[in-house]
Amino acid sequence: MKRFHSILLGFLLGSVPCLMHAQERMDIDDSFVIELGLPNGFANAPFKNIMQGLVYVSPMYQYTLKSGLSFGAGVHYSYFNVNQFRINQDVYGGMHNGAAFLKLGYERFWTPTLATDISLKAGLVQSAFTTDTLKKLGFTYQARISSYLEPNIGICLASDVNASFRLTLGYAFYGFGFRPSNLGIDSDLGYAASEFNKVSSFLVIGFGYSRYFNGKKSANTGWDEE
Repeated sequence: MKRFHSILLGFLLGSVPCLMHAQERMDIDDSFVIELGLPNGFANAPFKNIMQGLVYVSPMYQYTLKSGLSFGAGVHYSYFNVNQFRINQDVYGGMHNGAAFLKLGYERFWTPTLATDISLKAGLVQSAFTTDTLKKLGFTYQARISSYLEPNIGICLASDVNASFRLTLGYAFYGFGFRPSNLGIDSDLGYAASEFNKVSSFLVIGFGYSRYFNGKKSANTGWDEE
């Protein structure tokens, strides 16, 4: 929770100079968005305890209608490392995840500087487990392909008429149940079998940037032509 408060405070303080430059309501249509965050495992107990999220990055393209309804498509990558303090044996490595998705949402500027982007991302994800334990068993990696679903909300602050920065909050679901055997461990590590049937999910807290291709000049006159 302290980490979330620090992220939120930094976002608000860093946005003050951006708000001073935003002089008119954003006229949005198509845009490029990139999100960068920190994933934290939930629901599936062995996934939450054993795997430690290190990075989440998601670039995408989206188009927003005048009504605020938006459509998009993109990819994302996330990486979870094995937490050495949560298992009783030496296992080094992690889980790489690459997903492709379609996005349906609602994006709207409520004031000249403040907007929300509420959406649902859905697609497929391929996960690749790579550990020294798997290599000793003769496997370069262990792969899983599953469904991917992520409700997401972004609170956006405009920097000028072509760009905005955002605080993002998402909850991603990977459609498979994580278990220690994915890492090459031949033990259930004391977890109940019912835990392995719960889908792997994680909370993402992070930042984003949107570049709007709306044909307007920047409101920052210091960079515009006379």
